[in-house]
Amino acid sequence: MKNFIIGLIVGVALIPAVVLVYFATGMAPVATAAQAMPFERTLARMALENRVEKEMPKQTPMTPDESLYTGGAQIYINRCAVCHGLPNQPPPPIARGEFPRPPQLWRGHGVTDDPAGETYWKIANGIRLTGMPAYKQSLADAQIWQVSLMLAHADKLPENVKAILASAQIPQ
Repeated sequence: MKNFIIGLIVGVALIPAVVLVYFATGMAPVATAAQAMPFERTLARMALENRVEKEMPKQTPMTPDESLYTGGAQIYINRCAVCHGLPNQPPPPIARGEFPRPPQLWRGHGVTDDPAGETYWKIANGIRLTGMPAYKQSLADAQIWQVSLMLAHADKLPENVKAILASAQIPQ
């Protein structure tokens, strides 16, 4: 029994030591082109989903209308499009070099099925180790809500807002 307990203690202590050696010797992938570490995506996604679900606002303080969407579109073009793209345009060069790659919000799934509060939380707080900055220090709360609500309703935007987004250019 004594040998079993000693073996158990050594085994449990060995796991953190191996992880420490893995990182301390530079074996962990850190380049954006490197493959993800085991469980990296799963653990990061789980942590993000649970934190956002716990902290995101459940109600929006603004009523979406055309002027809100127009303001949201302008902010999006100036602050977000460089990574997240624009409608009917290829992914921006910056997005191709980031890891994880930022979602292209106008292609495929997008964010129209995400609650506006979830998008608000992500814009306000950023997402650690993804390149997604926190904007709560550089944008007013109302501006963050404008972008969040515009994205939540991206599939139902008025034609003039669609035209603003479609005519915007991202520096190549």
